[in-house]
Amino acid sequence: MDAMFDICYLTPDGNNVEPDDIPKTKENVWILGKKYSAVQDLDRIRRDITSILWFTYRKGFIPIGDEGLTSDKGWGCMLRCGQMVLGVSLIRIHLASDWVWTPETRDPTYLKIIQRFEERKQAPYSIHQVALMGASEGKEVGQWFGPNTVAQVLKKLVVYDKWSSLVIHVALDNTVVKEDILQQCIVRNDNGDTQDNVNISDWMPLLLIVPLRLGLSEINPVYVDGLKICFQSPQSIGVIGGKPNQALYLIGCVSDEVIYLDPHTTQRSGPVENKQTDEQKEMDCSYHCKYASRIPILAMDPSVAVCFLCRTRADFDELCKTIEENLMKESQPLFEICEKRPSHWGPNTNDIDLQNTTLFTEFEDVDRQFDDSDDEFEIL
Repeated sequence: MDAMFDICYLTPDGNNVEPDDIPKTKENVWILGKKYSAVQDLDRIRRDITSILWFTYRKGFIPIGDEGLTSDKGWGCMLRCGQMVLGVSLIRIHLASDWVWTPETRDPTYLKIIQRFEERKQAPYSIHQVALMGASEGKEVGQWFGPNTVAQVLKKLVVYDKWSSLVIHVALDNTVVKEDILQQCIVRNDNGDTQDNVNISDWMPLLLIVPLRLGLSEINPVYVDGLKICFQSPQSIGVIGGKPNQALYLIGCVSDEVIYLDPHTTQRSGPVENKQTDEQKEMDCSYHCKYASRIPILAMDPSVAVCFLCRTRADFDELCKTIEENLMKESQPLFEICEKRPSHWGPNTNDIDLQNTTLFTEFEDVDRQFDDSDDEFEIL
């Protein structure tokens, strides 16, 4: 199995060379809110990066939309970045923040998560469901998404997937409103009253997405330190962003560079199922990238969405403290946090009308066997 996984990382002439994924530096490396030493922890960094679910272009899947598209090459990179953020969230919620993947992994919970993203119409977070739900945000199948669009689409999709046990909140106008988040995440009793004693079981895990514009055509350097603060937060699950014309999943930083996973690889579609056959094992390996890449922070496109996962109320309180005591102390904060909704915003519209959504195909039981037979990303 290891040989099967390694073969994808040879150079075109067959040489297995040392990649330039992590620089040799004394600076700390930050990956999804965890601190590493580039010198002492290189193997652990690569192990943890490989454990992140890597979603890329696929080909040969069931046709999507009126055009009958069977590949998302050239248009699905931002959708794939959104899938990666959601994949990290589900791994942390249902497995652990320090969970490690290997080519031999057959954990049933892990396989259940993978199946939710496979290229089939009934999988809750398939390219089909993400693309079709995009129509409710004004994006036809085959059109490029921006970070805000994919965030809004994911927010709608998780409502239908009770197993994932996740709330997505998309912050508006560079402002995180505590009141809105608490209304969504604190479980209420049958009478609709908030329970007096809030504990872990009363909190719905929160994926907080904050869409931002950090410059006109390029990143304003005044925001660099703020981005680093976000990457270093224990609740960080990266940034949906990229470089001009290319969406990337930015998973961390080192010095003045960001570390990313790139969805711009086209792989064939197929089921992982219970990972019994060699073909299914090979397909599972295709969801894991052995080495990350990096670019200067200032080479990023200024349209981004920073993402945080708060599995517990304590996580959320810690994140609020980080925002208030560190991020908002910057000369130009990336975003702000407040207790109540600004009066000019109007009522909260977080609730999604399930009855009036016609784009959605009811999910099948994703535990069943797989049997389906059937120009640049948006600048906000």
